[in-house]
Amino acid sequence: MSQFKDKVVLVTGAAGSLGKAVVAAFAEQDAKVLLLDINDDVLKNAFPQSSAANRLGVNLMDPAAVMAAVNKSTTGAGRIDVLVNVAGGFRMGPSVHETPADMWDLMLNLNATSVVNVARAVVPKMLAQGGGKIVSVAAGAGVRGQPNMGAYSASKSMVLRLTESMASELREKNINVNCVMPSIIDTPFNRAEMPNADFSKWVAPEALADIIVFLSSDASRAIHGAAVPATGLS
Repeated sequence: MSQFKDKVVLVTGAAGSLGKAVVAAFAEQDAKVLLLDINDDVLKNAFPQSSAANRLGVNLMDPAAVMAAVNKSTTGAGRIDVLVNVAGGFRMGPSVHETPADMWDLMLNLNATSVVNVARAVVPKMLAQGGGKIVSVAAGAGVRGQPNMGAYSASKSMVLRLTESMASELREKNINVNCVMPSIIDTPFNRAEMPNADFSKWVAPEALADIIVFLSSDASRAIHGAAVPATGLS
């Protein structure tokens, strides 16, 4: 029997390439997966067989809406055992001093504010139920800034710092908080952006999903505040 049977897993950014791989990996482990993305149409398109009760169409930039959606989704389930923060985005930008305010805000909101808004809704439930697992998707770019990636690098660095802070705050409460740091994920968007690259060296979404499942499992119970590199061959 899978250790995730009867466990409730909330995946943000569920309709994206990585999100779908993460959802599939937990579904294979018999988990009940709650699907969160920008709206219900996006989720129905990505998961046509899904139950409406398991779909959370909500803008992660709206804290009140996130709180309401999570509270509604757990009325029946009563708990969230695992939170996977997949939602995020990437934009190659100009140099830092030429970065427009809207691009700066977009990167920080998509990648970092989303983590905080969901944490506000989910962590109190994990505290009340006596534990849980939180895994976020950071990036290698969050460790060291690169040219024309200032806003993105800063936002992913924030994910790393949030992971460390939350891990320190929650480790004594039986809540493990960790993150993964992929390099380039092999998605249709990234292939279109870099058509001449060697895709075989990139990280497959399914491979990254396997790491996320591990960090969500009992086998990772001694790991707190880790940022696990997942670079493939790139």
